[in-house]
Amino acid sequence: MHAFRRLPWLATLLIAAVAIAVAGCAKPKTRYGDAGGVETVTNEFGSTDLQMLAEQMTQSMLQTPVIEGGNLPIVTIQEVKNKTSEYIDTRAITNRMRSTLQKSRRVRFAVDTAEMQRQKEELERQNSELYDQEKAVRQGKMVGAGYRLSGEITSIVKETKNVKDVYYQLFLSLTDIQTGIEEWSETKDIRKTTER
Repeated sequence: MHAFRRLPWLATLLIAAVAIAVAGCAKPKTRYGDAGGVETVTNEFGSTDLQMLAEQMTQSMLQTPVIEGGNLPIVTIQEVKNKTSEYIDTRAITNRMRSTLQKSRRVRFAVDTAEMQRQKEELERQNSELYDQEKAVRQGKMVGAGYRLSGEITSIVKETKNVKDVYYQLFLSLTDIQTGIEEWSETKDIRKTTER
């Protein structure tokens, strides 16, 4: 008699165990979103911030006389310093700017410091006995950049029990490498506040 009374309790336990197992096996649903849509998942630096800063900086830089003059300046990019407390891929910002500036056909880019070793290795490889030397690219023909794009991104974080406020500032400058004259600079700011 007691065994039959325990049966509903055991059945409930068995159903709960099966439900947990099925829930654990359920696959998360993935879908494509709008890459240009506003991303507000957290108040950390995100895709919307990257797109907005790169676009605003590019439009400002295109208006500087060095570029408006139509002389196709050659620019090298120095890695933007991340002075925030979080990881930010600053190369993604400059890569997006580089792409937009190249599409404008008003700026050319020389190999930057990060790519120089690969460039050097390729030149050395082509000047080895593996290649027909009459058709190989010659060393000593690289063109130096006339301008250097550099900068930094900083942040100030303020937090209370109920609110977290993050202020980002991106600063970029374009410097004439030969003269050391800063031809262009710009700062762009973003403030993101989260209420708990």
